[in-house]
Amino acid sequence: MITYQIKIDNCNSIDRGEITLYKGKLNIKYGPNGLGKSTIAKAIVSSINGNSEALKNLKPFKYRAFDYQNNPYVMGVNDIKSALIFNDTYVNQFLFQPDDVLKNSFEILINTQEFKKGMEEIDKLFAEIKSYFDDNEEIKLTILNLREIQNAIVLTKAGNQAKFSKFYKAFGSGNKIENIPIHLKAYEDFIKSDQPVNWISWHAEGKDFMDLSNNCPYCASDLDNLDKKEIIKQVDEEYKSKDIEHLKNLQEIIKRLNLYFKKDCREELEKITKGKLGFTPEDCEFLLSLRNEVSALIDKLENLRTISFFTLRNARNIDEEIKKLKIVLDEFSFLNSDKTSSIVDDINQRLEYLVNNIGIIKGRINIQNQNIKRSIVDNQKSINNFLKSAGYRYEVQISQDENSCKMRLIHFDYEKPIEAPEHHLSYGEKNAFALVLFMYQVLSENIELAVLDDPVSSFDKTKKFAILYTLFHGQSSLFHTTVLMLTHDIEPIIDIVRVMNGKFPDAVACFLTSRKGIVSEKKILKDDIQTFAQICKANIQNIQIEDIIKCIYLRRHYEIIDNKGIEYNYLASLLHGREIPTFGKKEPMNDYEITLAKSSIQEMIPHFDYIAIIRKTKNHLLMKESYNNAKAGYEKLQLFRLYKEIHISEQSSKDPILEKFVNETFHIENEYIMQLNPHEFNNVPEYVINICNDKINQH
Repeated sequence: MITYQIKIDNCNSIDRGEITLYKGKLNIKYGPNGLGKSTIAKAIVSSINGNSEALKNLKPFKYRAFDYQNNPYVMGVNDIKSALIFNDTYVNQFLFQPDDVLKNSFEILINTQEFKKGMEEIDKLFAEIKSYFDDNEEIKLTILNLREIQNAIVLTKAGNQAKFSKFYKAFGSGNKIENIPIHLKAYEDFIKSDQPVNWISWHAEGKDFMDLSNNCPYCASDLDNLDKKEIIKQVDEEYKSKDIEHLKNLQEIIKRLNLYFKKDCREELEKITKGKLGFTPEDCEFLLSLRNEVSALIDKLENLRTISFFTLRNARNIDEEIKKLKIVLDEFSFLNSDKTSSIVDDINQRLEYLVNNIGIIKGRINIQNQNIKRSIVDNQKSINNFLKSAGYRYEVQISQDENSCKMRLIHFDYEKPIEAPEHHLSYGEKNAFALVLFMYQVLSENIELAVLDDPVSSFDKTKKFAILYTLFHGQSSLFHTTVLMLTHDIEPIIDIVRVMNGKFPDAVACFLTSRKGIVSEKKILKDDIQTFAQICKANIQNIQIEDIIKCIYLRRHYEIIDNKGIEYNYLASLLHGREIPTFGKKEPMNDYEITLAKSSIQEMIPHFDYIAIIRKTKNHLLMKESYNNAKAGYEKLQLFRLYKEIHISEQSSKDPILEKFVNETFHIENEYIMQLNPHEFNNVPEYVINICNDKINQH
């Protein structure tokens, strides 16, 4: 059996901690709140995923003044390559998107290992033609340039060039670089330079200063008449830097594409792009035809470049779809050049391979489509079965759209998908739903360690079991996945380790405890989970436990079996420090009742002596000694409760935290039908014991 021995140092309240994870098993770590379970989860996941910043943020405050000392450190996770944590952050980041319950539904629900394997087989069939586009820089640039031409030519419904189009802005008033107005000829060297756009921008900026002086804003020479000023202004009116930029760019693109155009097409383009006047109707008709051919060729090339399972999966006739991809150059009157022909012939030759393997392609695509349908049906059924078993009046519908899928939520009382489901689901419903979807993501991404940070404590018993059963039962579950589940809730321990042990054979439970910053664990076995009556009996018979503590357990035993007769009242009087035993707080017991109670108690505690124990309770030094010698937190709390009642005044003992833990949490609320023996598993938080220690030491 492979195990991971994990050590955690200097993370929040944890100075040092050691836990063991069993590979391929559900590892439950149970412990009280405040121990640092969430810190353990964050530290392990941050270390595995290489998130050094998140790990750094766990540095204890007592060490933060020292940059290079006592930094957070996790050891023993190097062999775990990936981890995913379920917590509130997961729910908020990945679930309940506006139009999809689960972010990346396709990746999580459909893109399984089987699907990926099928895609690899299909991609191999398209590999040769796709590599032609991926590896050929010339064809990439050609498509890019063709697209520029396509986007630059925009015609209105009337058949004219749209004035907002790049082609109109560049050439709609004639080529102003080739055809410089006579009155601006003096600027010809600048306009026809390699950088006319920069010169025009510079000139426009200077023009704004014309009215400040009679001197030229560029050279400071005297402008002896108004005509010179007007000519300078007319440069900016005639030449707009953005229009000239479009002109230069389009000229460059046309130059690069010249070899792809037939001779008569090149000549017509040159006439239009170097003309002095705007476009004629014939020019617009030519440009529209050119744009249509360019668009058609781009579509052909893009369809070939992006050919895949997703582009063919919904085709009614895959044979025809593949044959349509062939480029027939005779259909392109403007682009039927020798250069275009050489590229098209090369592409069509590669396309022949697909035509010859149409049968194989169809078979693989059909299989993959069946896999998708099966995944959708299985996942939808599984999620809806869980929602039903947990008592939720919702179901999901999973649908596919091209290369994605969406999961939508439906309420039984409403036919349409729920928009913004996060506004309709309760906190518990969100968490339950999120846990199941988390499971699918772990399986989809083949996560090596799934961490569940207190996942089910907020649910009632029925829902807890439904969730755990869904998460860990069956092949399409986290069964055989390495899972770390951290919880302060004992019910999953009871269900998984004792009640349903046969259905969770790969579960290992441990009890976590923390003392003075040191976190350790102790394995929980099936027989460790007992009824409180069994626990009381076992502790009463334990020779290492002193009689006063045995009396505490015996009194609790009578209470739990609802036997509050003379034995219970006799022990209650003892544990309230009454020298004369009573029924309740008033009526004294007679000698016969005392003898009967004493005899019955001595059957359980042979050396029981009421007087000796009373004297001990009255002696604060002896009580302190018993308190200090007690190893279990539960027993310390009960001794403190007795000590407080007898030796600490009511006024000085007022403390809401102690009232909660001494009088409620570990007196009534925490005594479940089945639990761990508090003498063996120290489940009282350390800070509560520290408060008790301080109180006792003060008196």
